[in-house]
Amino acid sequence: MEHTLKQSESTIIKIVLFGPESTGKTTLSEHLAIHYNTVWVPEYARRYLQNKWNNERKTCERADLIPIAKGQIRLENYLTTKVDKILICDTDLLETKVYSETYYGDFVEPLLEKYALENTYNLYLLTYIDVPWEFDELRDRPHLREEMFDAFKNTLDKYNRPYILLKGDKKMRFETAVKAIDNLLLNKSLR
Repeated sequence: MEHTLKQSESTIIKIVLFGPESTGKTTLSEHLAIHYNTVWVPEYARRYLQNKWNNERKTCERADLIPIAKGQIRLENYLTTKVDKILICDTDLLETKVYSETYYGDFVEPLLEKYALENTYNLYLLTYIDVPWEFDELRDRPHLREEMFDAFKNTLDKYNRPYILLKGDKKMRFETAVKAIDNLLLNKSLR
């Protein structure tokens, strides 16, 4: 089972959108993929949990975290083989770890914890809560946005992950992200 949460070896640049619900991660992932003429890895949890909601009217439970993590990595590993330079990821296992800790009283499945910390990315784009929260049936913490943001930021700091903070409107966030990603691409080409 362990290998199902491990990233495939790759030399491509991997960028992760990271942050609380309803902060524009999916929209920005799509726009960045178009800009860089690449693909983006959608958030597997959304598809998984929407299906669960539609069929059972149940939200995420602790038992869902490993299947979500497996699905996310399976999708990421598959899409890694489809690109040659850069991959945009709407989320990663570290984000799943943050949700596990905040929703389930600091509980994290040991395998999820292991691979959330071992899998690596070149840059995290931390999305701030300065955009309006949008309702949907899977989102449930509009009143805890600041606490959730702090949990995401503190995790990046705690594990010394490379990140930049994205604030402002869509255009400003996009421009800030592109500047940071262009710097990564330039530095990689100079090696």
